[in-house]
Amino acid sequence: FCTPCLQECLKPKKPVCGVCRSTLSAGSRALDLEKQIETTETTCNGCNKKMYLSKMRSHAASCSKYQNYIMEGVKAVTKEPLHNTRSFPNRFTFPCPYCSEKNFDQEGLVEHCKALHSMDAKQVVCPICASMPWGDPNYRSANFMEHLQRRHRFSYDTFVDYDADEDDMMAQVLMRSLRDK
Repeated sequence: FCTPCLQECLKPKKPVCGVCRSTLSAGSRALDLEKQIETTETTCNGCNKKMYLSKMRSHAASCSKYQNYIMEGVKAVTKEPLHNTRSFPNRFTFPCPYCSEKNFDQEGLVEHCKALHSMDAKQVVCPICASMPWGDPNYRSANFMEHLQRRHRFSYDTFVDYDADEDDMMAQVLMRSLRDK
């Protein structure tokens, strides 16, 4: 994980793992993982130099061949930006589906609904899900409060590149898996 991704995982009041969503405990180190990182050898995909995983980050920062390798992958999966910004949904602020109060960020919407609408049983459309490329703006959640607590404990923006073409990305991964050892 990069630092910004880890920071997103640590933002909630109860920090969670970015992979499995299990609760993280402040101050406890994953010693077995640290040892594995210190003793596992890898090869730079740019210059083919062998090193331990623990040294890879500092090496990657100074290896121009590795940086070119990464940029090739980024270019291969990034679509040309569209110039019509009106076609993009707002994924930063949301209205409350119960009272239509506006301009909540994701965390603010969850807190607002917990405080004011926790007993409201009306089926509503989740504005967060409706703003996603895969979201259905007509799907009404049977239990919106439970949906919020289960599905929106983290921000999708942390893990999703909305501009990446998934088919191109999968083709690139398959090609690199065949090429890399």
